[in-house]
Amino acid sequence: MNIPFLGRRPKPGVPDPAGIADLLAECELLRSLAARERVRLDDSAASLEALDQLVPRWRDDEEVLSWLGNDAGLYLGTVIVRTVPGAAWEIRRDGQPVVRLDSGRQFDVVAHGHEWATSGVPELSQLYGEVAEA
Repeated sequence: MNIPFLGRRPKPGVPDPAGIADLLAECELLRSLAARERVRLDDSAASLEALDQLVPRWRDDEEVLSWLGNDAGLYLGTVIVRTVPGAAWEIRRDGQPVVRLDSGRQFDVVAHGHEWATSGVPELSQLYGEVAEA
Protein backbone atom coordinates (compact mmCIF):
# COMPACT_ATOMS: atom_id res chain seq x y z
CA MET A 1 0.00 0.00 0.00
CA ASN A 2 1.57 3.27 -1.09
CA ILE A 3 0.08 6.21 0.77
CA PRO A 4 2.29 9.15 -0.20
CA PHE A 5 0.59 11.69 2.04
CA LEU A 6 1.69 9.69 5.08
CA GLY A 7 5.31 10.38 4.17
CA ARG A 8 6.59 6.84 3.96
CA ARG A 9 6.86 4.27 1.20
CA PRO A 10 6.51 0.63 2.15
CA LYS A 11 8.03 -2.10 0.06
CA PRO A 12 5.90 -3.05 -2.96
CA GLY A 13 3.35 -5.72 -2.07
CA VAL A 14 3.88 -5.32 1.69
CA PRO A 15 1.09 -3.56 3.62
CA ASP A 16 2.18 -0.66 5.80
CA PRO A 17 0.69 -1.38 9.27
CA ALA A 18 1.19 2.18 10.53
CA GLY A 19 -0.46 3.63 7.44
CA ILE A 20 -3.41 1.26 7.76
CA ALA A 21 -3.77 2.10 11.46
CA ASP A 22 -3.74 5.83 10.69
CA LEU A 23 -6.44 5.45 8.06
CA LEU A 24 -8.64 3.30 10.28
CA ALA A 25 -8.28 5.81 13.14
CA GLU A 26 -9.84 8.70 11.21
CA CYS A 27 -13.47 7.99 12.21
CA GLU A 28 -14.64 11.39 10.93
CA LEU A 29 -18.35 11.10 11.73
CA LEU A 30 -17.76 9.81 15.26
CA ARG A 31 -15.14 12.46 15.98
CA SER A 32 -17.49 15.18 14.68
CA LEU A 33 -20.37 13.91 16.80
CA ALA A 34 -18.16 13.65 19.86
CA ALA A 35 -16.82 17.18 19.37
CA ARG A 36 -20.37 18.57 19.18
CA GLU A 37 -21.10 16.84 22.49
CA ARG A 38 -17.81 18.10 23.98
CA VAL A 39 -16.34 14.61 24.25
CA ARG A 40 -12.61 14.47 23.58
CA LEU A 41 -11.52 11.39 21.66
CA ASP A 42 -7.91 10.92 22.70
CA ASP A 43 -7.62 7.19 21.92
CA SER A 44 -7.98 6.26 25.59
CA ALA A 45 -10.25 3.85 27.45
CA ALA A 46 -11.73 6.88 29.25
CA SER A 47 -12.89 8.29 25.90
CA LEU A 48 -14.80 5.05 25.28
CA GLU A 49 -16.58 5.54 28.61
CA ALA A 50 -17.48 9.10 27.57
CA LEU A 51 -18.92 7.84 24.27
CA ASP A 52 -21.03 5.33 26.18
CA GLN A 53 -22.65 8.26 28.02
CA LEU A 54 -23.80 10.11 24.88
CA VAL A 55 -27.52 10.44 24.24
CA PRO A 56 -28.07 8.33 21.09
CA ARG A 57 -29.77 10.97 18.93
CA TRP A 58 -28.38 9.26 15.82
CA ARG A 59 -30.67 6.23 16.07
CA ASP A 60 -33.44 8.00 14.13
CA ASP A 61 -31.31 8.32 10.98
CA GLU A 62 -30.54 5.00 9.25
CA GLU A 63 -27.77 6.46 7.08
CA VAL A 64 -25.99 8.07 10.02
CA LEU A 65 -26.52 4.95 12.12
CA SER A 66 -24.65 2.76 9.64
CA TRP A 67 -21.70 5.15 9.24
CA LEU A 68 -21.54 5.77 12.97
CA GLY A 69 -21.49 2.03 13.65
CA ASN A 70 -18.46 1.67 11.37
CA ASP A 71 -16.71 4.63 13.00
CA ALA A 72 -17.48 3.42 16.52
CA GLY A 73 -16.01 0.02 15.73
CA LEU A 74 -12.92 1.50 14.10
CA TYR A 75 -12.42 3.86 17.04
CA LEU A 76 -12.76 0.97 19.50
CA GLY A 77 -10.16 -0.91 17.46
CA THR A 78 -7.89 2.12 17.42
CA VAL A 79 -8.00 2.39 21.21
CA ILE A 80 -7.28 -1.33 21.56
CA VAL A 81 -4.37 -1.27 19.10
CA ARG A 82 -2.84 1.80 20.73
CA THR A 83 -3.22 0.67 24.34
CA VAL A 84 -3.24 -3.15 24.52
CA PRO A 85 0.24 -4.67 24.14
CA GLY A 86 0.51 -6.95 21.13
CA ALA A 87 -2.81 -5.89 19.56
CA ALA A 88 -2.68 -5.07 15.85
CA TRP A 89 -4.97 -4.40 12.93
CA GLU A 90 -5.46 -7.15 10.40
CA ILE A 91 -7.50 -6.98 7.20
CA ARG A 92 -9.36 -10.22 6.53
CA ARG A 93 -9.67 -11.62 3.02
CA ASP A 94 -13.20 -10.22 2.82
CA GLY A 95 -11.77 -6.73 3.47
CA GLN A 96 -13.11 -6.46 7.01
CA PRO A 97 -10.67 -4.87 9.48
CA VAL A 98 -10.33 -6.82 12.71
CA VAL A 99 -8.06 -6.53 15.72
CA ARG A 100 -5.77 -9.48 16.36
CA LEU A 101 -4.55 -9.99 19.90
CA ASP A 102 -1.25 -11.56 20.92
CA SER A 103 -3.19 -14.71 21.80
CA GLY A 104 -4.28 -15.02 18.16
CA ARG A 105 -7.89 -14.15 18.96
CA GLN A 106 -9.55 -11.90 16.39
CA PHE A 107 -11.96 -9.22 17.51
CA ASP A 108 -14.49 -7.93 14.94
CA VAL A 109 -14.65 -4.37 16.21
CA VAL A 110 -16.85 -3.09 13.35
CA ALA A 111 -19.60 -5.59 14.18
CA HIS A 112 -19.42 -4.49 17.81
CA GLY A 113 -19.51 -0.84 16.73
CA HIS A 114 -22.75 -1.46 14.85
CA GLU A 115 -24.27 -3.16 17.91
CA TRP A 116 -23.29 -0.19 20.06
CA ALA A 117 -24.66 2.38 17.60
CA THR A 118 -27.93 0.49 17.24
CA SER A 119 -28.65 -0.45 20.85
CA GLY A 120 -25.86 0.81 23.09
CA VAL A 121 -25.20 -2.73 24.26
CA PRO A 122 -22.57 -3.87 24.87
CA GLU A 123 -20.90 -0.62 25.80
CA LEU A 124 -17.65 0.25 24.06
CA SER A 125 -15.85 0.53 27.40
CA GLN A 126 -17.09 -2.93 28.40
CA LEU A 127 -15.82 -4.43 25.14
CA TYR A 128 -12.48 -2.73 25.66
CA GLY A 129 -12.28 -4.16 29.19
CA GLU A 130 -12.91 -7.67 27.92
CA VAL A 131 -10.17 -7.38 25.31
CA ALA A 132 -7.67 -5.64 27.61
CA GLU A 133 -8.02 -8.44 30.19
CA ALA A 134 -7.70 -11.24 27.61
